[in-house]
Amino acid sequence: MGCKMNAAVSIWRRLSLFVLVSSLCSCPCRAEDSAMENIVTEKKAEESHRQDSADLLVFILLLTLTILTIWLFKHRRFRFLHETGLAMIYGLLVGVVLRYAIHVPSDMNNVTLSCNVNASPATLLVNVSGKFYEYTLKGEISANDVDDIQDNEMLRKVTFDPEVFFNILLPPIIFHAGYSLKQRHFFRNLGSILAYAFVGTVVSCFIIGLFMYGCVMLMKQIGHMGGDFFFTDCLFFGAIVSATDPVTVLAIFNELQVDADLYALLFGESVLNDAVAVVLSSSIVAYQPEGDNTHTFEAMAMLKSFGIFLGVFSGSFALGVATGVVTALISFNFTKLRDFPLLETALFFLMSWSTFLLAEACGFTGVVAVLFCGMTQAHYTFNNLSPESQDRTKQLFELLNFLAENFIFSYMGLTLFTFHNHVFNPIFIVGAFLAVFLGRAVNIYPLSFLLNLGRRNKISSNFQHMMMFAGLRGAMTFALSIRDTATYARQMMFSTTLLVVFFTVWICGGGTTQMLSCQKIRSIGPDGVERRSTKHESAWFFRIWYNFDHNYLKPILTHSGPPLNATLPACCGPLARCLTSPQAYENEEQLKDSDSDLILNDGDITLSYGDVTVSTDAAGAHTSGTPVGGVAVNSDEALDRELAFGDHELVIRGTRLVLPMDDSEPPLPLDSHRHRHKNETMS
Repeated sequence: MGCKMNAAVSIWRRLSLFVLVSSLCSCPCRAEDSAMENIVTEKKAEESHRQDSADLLVFILLLTLTILTIWLFKHRRFRFLHETGLAMIYGLLVGVVLRYAIHVPSDMNNVTLSCNVNASPATLLVNVSGKFYEYTLKGEISANDVDDIQDNEMLRKVTFDPEVFFNILLPPIIFHAGYSLKQRHFFRNLGSILAYAFVGTVVSCFIIGLFMYGCVMLMKQIGHMGGDFFFTDCLFFGAIVSATDPVTVLAIFNELQVDADLYALLFGESVLNDAVAVVLSSSIVAYQPEGDNTHTFEAMAMLKSFGIFLGVFSGSFALGVATGVVTALISFNFTKLRDFPLLETALFFLMSWSTFLLAEACGFTGVVAVLFCGMTQAHYTFNNLSPESQDRTKQLFELLNFLAENFIFSYMGLTLFTFHNHVFNPIFIVGAFLAVFLGRAVNIYPLSFLLNLGRRNKISSNFQHMMMFAGLRGAMTFALSIRDTATYARQMMFSTTLLVVFFTVWICGGGTTQMLSCQKIRSIGPDGVERRSTKHESAWFFRIWYNFDHNYLKPILTHSGPPLNATLPACCGPLARCLTSPQAYENEEQLKDSDSDLILNDGDITLSYGDVTVSTDAAGAHTSGTPVGGVAVNSDEALDRELAFGDHELVIRGTRLVLPMDDSEPPLPLDSHRHRHKNETMS
């Protein structure tokens, strides 16, 4: 027994010594392996950094080439192709080169392993020889594309995360749309703009969705459908392609000085219907009937989605307006940031951008919030900025809008060849084009007919044809379609959406000048057409809002309104002095309200031309002075005739404004006008 114990101890000692020696011998080897791994990792990181820099350089060169070509086009007055269409062409060319001409092989050490899991985790930890490595999910790929992805590393690098578009590129575009909005023409046509943006977008969504559902059923019947495609998917497609972006047409309108009301209708509709399309698409995604089949119709689920639409839109609207008001009230009105323009501009920029992120973090829609934040900032905060900051903010957001928009259009062209999950179906594509134009027609023509029943200034047929033609799709449609490409249906939507955007930007955008000539829509000068500005052009609601805003909100939120002690009752004197800024008293004498030509109220208007004076009293009745020759003139006729010729002077609350009128007929000399006026009256 003792011999056996001694033998066991001897064997254990020898084994322990062997393990110790082996471990001592293997330590230098393991250290060397670890050092080599660190060197390889550093080299890979350096190569990845160089690759990323090269990819960004590609987009910078694209934008540079686009800018230089834009200058050449403007120099040659070439209007057949807008800068966005040009950026798409350059993106297409670069995409072809990256796809077929440049071959960047991936690391030979890449390994494809199979592992059965029930779901695709967003983050994957891999144990490699005792070391854990973290991998993030890039998205689903088909089995046929595995080798292709491994063979070209650059194609993966130039594919951006869709959240980059929503959180970085979209906010400056949407904010600039609200910040640069011409409020006078926008509010003068606000009723029509709201009808096109809300009612028209919803109607267009359902028309396109129903039409595409018919195409999908046809594809299923003939066996051309490779995956699931439900009615809710068709409605989602209708929502995203109902977002118009006539940036090409509006740029040509601005350059040619086309009718201001037509510009306001198109621009206002595109700004608001982008917001409506975003909320509408999210409401369709939120449609969840009870039971196993989540794609059946259920009234309660539909009402819930409608409630989500109203709640998200109203919440986003309130958040955007509240942020703009807080910016005007706290950040600028009660601080001395005006003395530091750089800090003032930086704070303005950060608070504007944070509106988008705050809305997204709260479960609302950042597009709606930042849009109305921009409109509120332009109406209130802009008046509080120093002159240097006013110029800086305008130029800053104009620059960001230009770069972001052209970057997105360049990326559109690039993704046609670099995106690996395209699904092109001829029947779906043809049906999408027909559905888009049908939805646009149902949006414009019936609504215009109904709106003309209550409009004093009718939307003419040539304006309607131009609005129908100008329904381009752009950045918002692309951003909504690329945000989710995980399923077969979403991949087909994305591929078709690209073709729709290409066609509308190149064909419709390029034919804008010819369409204007065909419809006989002429240029009208630098300030647009200032038609008859009577009290009938402003609805009672907006006249009430203007008075409330001018007398109470602007004095509180800006330095440009009248002092509150002049508008509030005498008993509120202490409160008025507390809420009114000292600058408001200083600016009282030279006050000029930028919105004074927006709303014309009874009792505030006096029109003077020659020896004829036309005014309105508090009851709305017109009184007219006696013209030369002592011939009496009916007040309504005098008002219409005096507004029909040349420039006139408009006196509003003691402020004398000279407004250019319709220049379709040149202004007559004073004597000839008197002679003509006298002859017309006597006849």
